[in-house]
Amino acid sequence: MKADQITDPRETRLRERLAAIRARSEKSSSWRASTQYLSRLVNKAGFVPVRTRLSREDLTFLAGAREDVIAFADLGTRLLDLHRPQDAGGITSDPDNPIRRCRACMWRWPCPTFKAIDEALD
Repeated sequence: MKADQITDPRETRLRERLAAIRARSEKSSSWRASTQYLSRLVNKAGFVPVRTRLSREDLTFLAGAREDVIAFADLGTRLLDLHRPQDAGGITSDPDNPIRRCRACMWRWPCPTFKAIDEALD
C-alpha cells in the first residue's frame, strides 16, 4: 500500500466536517443585503422585530453558524500559532534582514499556510 493512499481517520473526519459546513453555507440564503435594511429597524430595546420566511437550509445553517465560526476562528488562530517565522540561522549578506523560515513547515517565510490564511481573510 502506498503512503499517499493511507489516510488518517482524523483528517477524513475534519474534511467531512468542513464539507458539511460548506454545503450548509451554500444552501442557505445570504443575509448581507437584508442586514442593511434590518440595521435601521433596531428598536429602543436593541432588537429588530423580524418577520421573514426562512427555508430549512437557512435554519440548519443559522443553528450551527455561531459554533462553526468560533471553530474556524480557533482553527485559524492555532494555525497562526504553529506557522510563525523564525530566524533560519546561517550566514547572510544582509544582517538587518535575515532569512526567516516557518517554525512548523520550514518553508521560507511567509510559508504557503500563512499565505493561504492571509488570502482567505483578506
